[in-house]
Amino acid sequence: MFGLLFFVAPARLQAQTAQGIVQAAVNAELAADTNDHSNWVYRDHDVQPEKDELTLTVETPEGSLKRVLLRRGKPLTADERKEENDRIANYVQDTSARAKRQKANQHDDDQAAELLRMLPSAFTWTVRNETSEFITLGYAPNPAFAPPDMQSRVMSAMAGEMVIARNGNRISTLRGTLSHDVKFGFGILGKMFEGGTFDVERREIVPGNWQITETHVHMGGHALIFKTIGEQEDEVKTEWKPSPAKTLREAEEYLRGVK
Repeated sequence: MFGLLFFVAPARLQAQTAQGIVQAAVNAELAADTNDHSNWVYRDHDVQPEKDELTLTVETPEGSLKRVLLRRGKPLTADERKEENDRIANYVQDTSARAKRQKANQHDDDQAAELLRMLPSAFTWTVRNETSEFITLGYAPNPAFAPPDMQSRVMSAMAGEMVIARNGNRISTLRGTLSHDVKFGFGILGKMFEGGTFDVERREIVPGNWQITETHVHMGGHALIFKTIGEQEDEVKTEWKPSPAKTLREAEEYLRGVK
């Protein structure tokens, strides 16, 4: 019995240590999100099945604006540029539209924070590799975890790896593969297919400030009411710099000057 414990204990210790590393990273990310009031300007290349756009986003304390620069690699026509100017101006003046987006953004932020909090318990964690700068951990579904909603059911079925930067305990990479089909309502209401993947890459834009710079999601599925509940998207954000705009009107003026 003692011989068995001799071999089992190190594995348990490693699991506890790995989970502790993840918990420290989650705590660091939640604290950073609360304390970060920075605003940025960046280019965003977003490719989906029916969309291929390069946009310029300007963040402000009042929210953010973005302007389409290229569609499927081609500059906008004069008419399309006018449409963009009108769309942006109408949004800035439409208080109900701004309130609706703010509410949607807050919901997304709350949901992301909740999923982040689930990371330590939703998976079993192991340390795969360590360097002076990064720790790479592997994860797999935790059979003891009871997901509270559909989104967390999909998340908790993933297996993959996470890379954490030692400096600040910040998450640098999170990638995974759906380890099995996920059914909703015994498959009657919908199903996410095994093998779907996601990859989120984050970079330190300035010391202490980490931002998502790449997102790659390739999930397949179907639902009873909707044509698909999967997602196919590749998004890359580049050319980050501090935003000079303090209001949405200032952001509008900034975007009008972009060619």
